[in-house]
Amino acid sequence: MKKLLFGAAFAAALQVTTGAIAQGYPSHPIVMVAPLGVGGSTDVIARIIAQGMGQALGQTIVVENTTGAGGTVGEGRIARAAPDGYTIGIGQWGTNVANGAIYPLSYDLMKDFEPVGLIATQPFLIDARKSMPANNLKELIAWLRTNGDKTNEGHSGVGTPAHVAGLLFQKAIGTNFTMVPYRGAGESAQALVAEQIDVLLVTPAISVGQMRAGAIKVYAVTAPRRLAMAPEIPTTDEAGLPGFYFSFWHAIWVPKGTPKDIIAKLNGALVKALASPATREKLIGLSQEIFPVEQQTPEALRTFQQSEIDKWWPIIKAANIKAE
Repeated sequence: MKKLLFGAAFAAALQVTTGAIAQGYPSHPIVMVAPLGVGGSTDVIARIIAQGMGQALGQTIVVENTTGAGGTVGEGRIARAAPDGYTIGIGQWGTNVANGAIYPLSYDLMKDFEPVGLIATQPFLIDARKSMPANNLKELIAWLRTNGDKTNEGHSGVGTPAHVAGLLFQKAIGTNFTMVPYRGAGESAQALVAEQIDVLLVTPAISVGQMRAGAIKVYAVTAPRRLAMAPEIPTTDEAGLPGFYFSFWHAIWVPKGTPKDIIAKLNGALVKALASPATREKLIGLSQEIFPVEQQTPEALRTFQQSEIDKWWPIIKAANIKAE
């Protein structure tokens, strides 16, 4: 009986202590781990969301890029962090879905993180170096089929959305060419501008400015609708590769065991940030489609992530995509 009473008293004290910690949270700056390199879409979105959430919480959120192995180094850092709400992580389709089918992970994507909320989703653009002789997507596909043995396609690292989308693109057009990994989308885009690679599937946020500056060629958007920020770019349906769509999303997680009250505060800050006109303008300007508010809950992220794992792991494994 004494043990039972002691156990009940300890549980009650723990709950009060946890509630007090959550009530005073956050009392100092928060670190947001971005598992991919500076200049890529994950990094850019992290800085926008960190600013918006920081304003809502009344505390600074500092973005730290922890890169390597397709984002697994950064995700491992998040998984091992103290579950106190002062280390949070931004991740995406590659780091929090595809990597589980590609890498031998030291953490479990569904069990070692607590979901906070979905942010937004975006398509890719099919790009090529500016000296590419093809003037449209049909001509590009014809050129690639003829020159596949000497073609290089860049990507952001094994298992990243750019890598998987690039392999699916090769499969869709019926040819193969060399894949060249970089530490992030920013580096791969620089390689394309420098004409060190021939082809790249990368986000509008990175591509559109370079296209308008004449530094690269852009042939199509991998979505059924044209982009509001660049309506001159045709869809894959219009350009000659019907049905080839690829989009990927971003979200926020915290380490397993983070108190529910803290998760609720972080989710509230995320929802408030995504409702802010300033944040929305920045994200929409990057061709991000913000998830509806009813899909911004921790529960919705958990369900969505599991459905994405169920959908994509068989496809990735069938394509024999492995860590290099």
